[in-house]
Amino acid sequence: MSDHGADLVIKAGAVHTLAPGRPPQRAVAIRNDRIAAVSADPDGLDALVTKRTEVLDRPDATVLPAFDDTQTHLIFAGMSAHDVPVHEARDVPEFLALIRRRAATTPEGQWIRTTTNWQEFNLAERRMPTARELDEATSRHPVLVKRGGHNDVVNTYALRLAGITEDTPVPHGGVIGRDDEGRLTGRLIDSAMGLVERLVPKEDRDQRIDGLRRASAAYAATGIGTVRDCAVSLDDYAILQAAHHRQALSTRVRALIGAFGCSNTAEVEHLLDGMEEHRYNADPWLQVWGVKFGLDGGLEAGATEEPYACDHAFSGTLIWEPEALTEAVEAVVRRGWKVGTHAYGDRAVRVLLDVYERVLANNPGLPDGTLVMEHGGLAGPAQRARAAKLGVPVTIQQPLLHDTAEVEREYWGPERVAALFPARGWLDQGVLIAAGSDFPVGQFGAMRSVWGMTTRQTVIGVQGPEHAITYDEAVALHTTQAARLVGEDHLRGMITAGRLADLTVWERNPADCANLADLNPVHTIVGGRFAG
Repeated sequence: MSDHGADLVIKAGAVHTLAPGRPPQRAVAIRNDRIAAVSADPDGLDALVTKRTEVLDRPDATVLPAFDDTQTHLIFAGMSAHDVPVHEARDVPEFLALIRRRAATTPEGQWIRTTTNWQEFNLAERRMPTARELDEATSRHPVLVKRGGHNDVVNTYALRLAGITEDTPVPHGGVIGRDDEGRLTGRLIDSAMGLVERLVPKEDRDQRIDGLRRASAAYAATGIGTVRDCAVSLDDYAILQAAHHRQALSTRVRALIGAFGCSNTAEVEHLLDGMEEHRYNADPWLQVWGVKFGLDGGLEAGATEEPYACDHAFSGTLIWEPEALTEAVEAVVRRGWKVGTHAYGDRAVRVLLDVYERVLANNPGLPDGTLVMEHGGLAGPAQRARAAKLGVPVTIQQPLLHDTAEVEREYWGPERVAALFPARGWLDQGVLIAAGSDFPVGQFGAMRSVWGMTTRQTVIGVQGPEHAITYDEAVALHTTQAARLVGEDHLRGMITAGRLADLTVWERNPADCANLADLNPVHTIVGGRFAG
């Protein structure tokens, strides 16, 4: 080892390896993309220092593994990099003014899109804009306003291009918004979004790569070294490959290819045919992890056992019939891929566990972690126990709850909002859980998520404090447990010799900081190179 030396040696006040039973170390050496050695002595790796070795000597710093965001949307973040920044608006007039300003420099007939990471309750009017209001911003361009991954609002021009009228049939699992007089509002929810989004041209390749460059650097700056992107099309994956080829990615990416346009097994099989060329790619930076299904809606359409607080005749929507989803999931696992399925409301959680139970019974011997529940937002003790018995891992997203609690309270009422993402219960019942943000619905950030899970703080105050977990548990959900869920715990999640050199360096120990919400590392290192 000393003959070759190290590329980087970090000396710190504490290197928390997260290896079981191992006390904090004081130095870590990196060679190429791997951890070469760790030492309890800050000078214990000096024999590896050569003329070409960079030495980072931070005696007060704390080193942790890089964090995973196990349920997020880097693709959305990349596409939003050049979109109208409506998340900066404070009211509807300012929202419209931002679109009007973009329209002034956009050729007539070209689409105008907005960023997705905003909430209507952050606007003074506490509502979404309407098609007619968007028409006031521009009637000469089709406008697509996205909010998160489940809601669109479009102007009249876009409705006309899509052929949507008051007589248009509502797609299964979707909503076409109407006002009290039955007129179109421009709002489209879940499967109805495809009526318009299929018409929106993608940015050119160079723009999209630049967007991914900016977005992945922003993730890395918060301490995130790996993202598990849960809504990637095959076309999107080709852009990710191009970005990786240009060394434009600051984070590793594990992509779930979305089956959102599929309504039957034959269409899923066609999607799997397109994935085949990616099956044997073992590149540690970019891989296809599996297939993503959506079982229910999001904030406004999550499938619940009891009716909504705002509408006692409505209890959300299921996008798939259980039998059809069982058949589709079996098609995926029989091809050797993993599955992640969105299940947000408690009825969706129950139905998904029914589906997974049948898949496991019909396909004995599936590897652990083949079937993952994404969100598991509203899950009581009985369903958590079922997940534990079936060995179904779950991804949870406290930043989603933080940012949307006020919206969700309007739909579901305070008791159900307080019960969302019961991390304490999941852990106590022995379920493998890992954490993420669900950006653009929640704000990404390593310590922002840890802060949320330890405090249960939201935009409307603390919700469900009994579901809080400890700092060490929260860090594990983004590191050791996240790597285990992804199936890479032999490669990542701890700082030990031979593992990938994915680290974060913090100016001080985050565990001792009073306010973690906006704390970012001074360095994020991914594969031995400074990334953020």
